[in-house]
Amino acid sequence: MDMIQNSRKVISILVDNKPNTLARISSLVGRRNYNIETITASETHMSGVTLITLVVTDTDPDVLDQIVAHIEKLEPVREVHVMDNTGGLYRELLLLKVLVDKQARSSVVEICEVFRAKIIDLSKSSMIIELTGEPSKLDGFMDLMHEYELVEVCRTGVTGMNRGI
Repeated sequence: MDMIQNSRKVISILVDNKPNTLARISSLVGRRNYNIETITASETHMSGVTLITLVVTDTDPDVLDQIVAHIEKLEPVREVHVMDNTGGLYRELLLLKVLVDKQARSSVVEICEVFRAKIIDLSKSSMIIELTGEPSKLDGFMDLMHEYELVEVCRTGVTGMNRGI
């Protein structure tokens, strides 16, 4: 299943963990008039190295190549590559707080079961739900949950890896 739409590209960037690196990269992309849909940064298995994952839209291949080339020139950057839309595995985390009364609670629980979401907090008037998966799965879940009164929504943004070595 193609979870990242064809108009979106995922750029994976390994960098030395230094101040302002994330800001420099996002500024560079913005100056090229690309929209960053999501951006995540996380530690890696290598000490002092961070993985930055960008999902960009409006991806003219020539401009995308220019952006990658400019990112590669930044001093703290170790490696940059555009991930394969079909061979990559992509995940995102969603936390959602929803108001539920006694009648709505069971239907929300059913939706959670179908999507394999976890209810991580429950009170008389609300639930906090955790869901991890492909962005399209989270979008589908949110489409159903918009029928309820949402209090807070937090999505981490996409992270991913290519299959194989």
